[in-house]
Amino acid sequence: MKRHPEPRRIAVIGAASCTAHEAALAEAVGRALARQGAVLICGGRGGVMEAACRGAKAEGGFTVGILPGVDAREANPYVDLPLPTGMGEGRNVLVVRAAQAVIAIGGRYGTLSEIALALKLGRPVVGLETWHLEPAHGPPPPIHRVASPEEAVRLAVALAQRLP
Repeated sequence: MKRHPEPRRIAVIGAASCTAHEAALAEAVGRALARQGAVLICGGRGGVMEAACRGAKAEGGFTVGILPGVDAREANPYVDLPLPTGMGEGRNVLVVRAAQAVIAIGGRYGTLSEIALALKLGRPVVGLETWHLEPAHGPPPPIHRVASPEEAVRLAVALAQRLP
């Protein structure tokens, strides 16, 4: 039997409570990911996560929400596959582990933890108006900075092709 190529798995991370500007960026990212045929993975709740899922669904994309609680009904209405974990913030590691690349939009401390986990796990991180990190020693972390949602998706999809 011939096996079809698997779609790229791209995580979109950002705050559950975001600005209208961040929501617009996230929605545009979601739309562009769907047009690329990528599966959007996120934390499944509101804010950046909901906006990205809304954008993906508007273009016929598929969305996965890895939820902190035990109730699948906690997912935003644009999540196709809610995965309740009961792990609270510990689910952040599952979000980045499931992805082949991560797009960070804005964000607060939860987003910062996901960026750190992604870098530690060897997942490429594309930053769209997100955290700037400066270690005490050594070079800055390899966050690929971009200026637009379209550029974020193009780069994330290209970087994702390097991971199984």
